[in-house]
Amino acid sequence: MTSIFRTAMGPAFDRLHPALRRRFSVGLTSGEACTGRGVMDRIWHGPAFVKPFLALGGTRNILVPRAGRNVPFMIENVPYTDGFGRETVSFVRTFDLPGRPRRFDAQMVLGPRGDRVLDYLGTHQHLATDLHFHAEPDGSLLIRSGTHRFREGPVDLRVPDLVGATAEVRESYDDTTGRFRIRVRVVNRYFGPLFGYEGSFTASYTGIRGCGVRPGLRPVREEARA
Repeated sequence: MTSIFRTAMGPAFDRLHPALRRRFSVGLTSGEACTGRGVMDRIWHGPAFVKPFLALGGTRNILVPRAGRNVPFMIENVPYTDGFGRETVSFVRTFDLPGRPRRFDAQMVLGPRGDRVLDYLGTHQHLATDLHFHAEPDGSLLIRSGTHRFREGPVDLRVPDLVGATAEVRESYDDTTGRFRIRVRVVNRYFGPLFGYEGSFTASYTGIRGCGVRPGLRPVREEARA
């Protein structure tokens, strides 16, 4: 089976833990979607000045504007073909925070050269970044983001380092508990850690022909520029 993640990683994909290989094999070829359910032990924010930016991003389901502990969590990885004919896999995260649930939306496609994954963020895909996937010696997965770009109409700008950030995602599988563990850190090179979360979840798989793409999972607007 070939997924966008296997293609981007090449032979390194086979060094991942078997549970991670299956989770990142979801796609149109496998015919499977993956739903993870669990608990975020902690969702944290950096300095106080970060909160207005998180609140603004929260209006478009980018990042999470509230902190919390022991937060019920769901991630939906569903493959589909987007409006430009590209295989896409959703990474829609829902955090059941007090007051109302909060979402952090991303849609991933294979980069045009097939050596990276392109990550579109939010309901309108205004932000895009390259993701680089690495298999660690212990079989875990390390994902690092590259340069962020802002797209709206004719506007196509590189986000300056002063206001931009890099994301690091570490995902592993615990054979003892049968759970995936995830840790996310978003860091600005000048101001330090801005946002992150860590926790664990279990995964279940369904055939996409039966479940399809539920209403509200796809973005409101899709961006063609890579």
